[in-house]
Amino acid sequence: MHGMRRTHHTHHTQPMQRMRRLERILDELCDSEHYMFSGDDIHALFPDLNRAAVKALLSRAAAAGVLTRVCHGLYLYPRAPYPRGLVLYHAAAKIRSGRFNYLSLESVLSDAGVISQVPINWITVMSSGRSYVMRCGAYGSIEFVHTKKHPNDLAGDLRYDERIRMWRASPALALSDMRQTRRPMDLIDWSLAHELA
Repeated sequence: MHGMRRTHHTHHTQPMQRMRRLERILDELCDSEHYMFSGDDIHALFPDLNRAAVKALLSRAAAAGVLTRVCHGLYLYPRAPYPRGLVLYHAAAKIRSGRFNYLSLESVLSDAGVISQVPINWITVMSSGRSYVMRCGAYGSIEFVHTKKHPNDLAGDLRYDERIRMWRASPALALSDMRQTRRPMDLIDWSLAHELA
């Protein structure tokens, strides 16, 4: 009987210890560069836990405010000095890190001043993965639009943007992507667009 009580007590304190360990590790590791984590990243920090236990730890950490859920399977550490306006871009880069992605379409044309009235907190990314809109709660949404284009074909029209951690299309490529993907063109300021083409 005495042994059973002790086992129950240990079972209860274990999740608390894991949570404290998670906070300790994140306090040490996190900075403005590294503040966003996937389940796999957390699993690498806790190799002794199986996937179900990692998932439970993430749920508890999010419920306790230790982590903030960005979107499916992605969390940020709110105590890190992260760049608030760039969360969506960094999430897009991380979610599809194994794919060819680049910022394009309305996001690039809006930055170039060719389109106005683009919804804020909505970014458009061309991706070798499937087309999909990923909702990221209060942070906004990421629209992935499938492309068959190969990085080699676009070399002159892409530049790596350190700030957003992603390739970025030139305005001319973004305009060409708009046509190819049959996006609505009615918000484009053509007098400016013709200068870019």
